[in-house]
Amino acid sequence: MINRLSDSLDFQSQALALRSERQRLLASNIANADTPGYVARDMDFAAALRDATGAATLPRGAGGVAEAHLRYAAPSQTNLDGNSVDMDRERASFADNSVKYEATLRFINGHVRTMLDAMKSHQQG
Repeated sequence: MINRLSDSLDFQSQALALRSERQRLLASNIANADTPGYVARDMDFAAALRDATGAATLPRGAGGVAEAHLRYAAPSQTNLDGNSVDMDRERASFADNSVKYEATLRFINGHVRTMLDAMKSHQQG
């Protein structure tokens, strides 16, 4: 039972670290919306999470896994200055990622609370 809880917590902590890294990427894209020649970046979150959780023995952390799955965002329209940031897409992705980050954080908090409650009831019983 402890291993299952630990595995679930490890999975969620990897997801949280990757969500944080993705939020940093999206914020960078938004901050560079007016930078000539800036090419927006994003990550293949599902593939990064698969690698992070499926290969726990890899020496790199979530940042290294995320970096391995970075992708250039395809421009939705051509700009004369070569900037590929689409603010509508970036804002939507940022908001979506924020909600998922918060959900992951709540899940982790719930898991920790459940484990603490289980330990307390075991000690009292």
